[in-house]
Amino acid sequence: MHRVFPDVRHRRLPTLFLLVTALALPLTACGQDLGKSNFARTTVPAAAGTGQVADGPITDAAVAADVLRTIQPCQFLTKDALGALGLGTVEADPSPSSIAFDKCSNKVKDPGGKEIRFALEIGSTTAPRADKTTGQAGGLPLRVNKTGDTDCTVAAMTALNPDLALAVSVTYAGDPCRPGQTLVNAVVQKVHNSPEKYSTPSGTVLTADPCAMADTAVVAAAVPSAKSAPSGLHSCEWRDRGPAVTVGFLPGLPPIVGDGYSKVDLGNGVTAFQKQATEGSARCKVQWQHRPWQGDDVELAQVDYQGYDDDNGDPCGKAVTVAKNVVTKLPKP
Repeated sequence: MHRVFPDVRHRRLPTLFLLVTALALPLTACGQDLGKSNFARTTVPAAAGTGQVADGPITDAAVAADVLRTIQPCQFLTKDALGALGLGTVEADPSPSSIAFDKCSNKVKDPGGKEIRFALEIGSTTAPRADKTTGQAGGLPLRVNKTGDTDCTVAAMTALNPDLALAVSVTYAGDPCRPGQTLVNAVVQKVHNSPEKYSTPSGTVLTADPCAMADTAVVAAAVPSAKSAPSGLHSCEWRDRGPAVTVGFLPGLPPIVGDGYSKVDLGNGVTAFQKQATEGSARCKVQWQHRPWQGDDVELAQVDYQGYDDDNGDPCGKAVTVAKNVVTKLPKP
């Protein structure tokens, strides 16, 4: 699925990239195989005839998208939270993503010294397929997909068609699905029991529904006959086969001129920065600062247009047109 691509020109290497790089390294530590430890199972077999669980819709108010948007992801991966699961030793604080509001990672060292690496996303749209449903977690459909010997994705579905999930990716040289299910079960339980939330000052994009931040008619001028669907809690994609427009919100450093970025006036006193992809790709991103976030970071809004590679049109013109519309719909700081 086409996703928002972030501005990382002048920031530290994104936490998520570091995590993915680390996950690619082979795990060679020796020790007890946690997959063979005596864990209590965290899934409840789906009862016969429970079509609501298998097919939806999911009507649990605690996992509605507007509720999940403001939940802090790192609370589930703190030393205390992970330590309480009995998976092993937690040596570090969790690492929030520097380019997403809803992602966090951490690792645990099992009793034999092997690392269990966790990456959590609240509102993932890349959960395992429906045929991977194995039961329930706190009343939510649970999907589990093991890939290779060391990787597993475990997802508690919060919406179906289109899919959204509380998803954990695990890398572990044992049985990665078992600790993944243990963590997801704890996440679902906490989500139902007063989870910690971000502050939501007036005008924040954290609470905005990205699929409501652009007029269909305006998007249709760039992508005719496009249909919208969430591509995360903070991004929405309008696609018609190949071409697509994505509207997204993320944390990051204020954008600046340079490295192919140039200023563009969006009206309403808003200056944005646009960059067209090179090497024949008909793609352009328009990004601008909405309001302060945390530390040096700000809340960023962006529009990403991607057409056919051989498109002779004006990708930045299309992206700017949508961005000008989005500016008028954002919450007012």
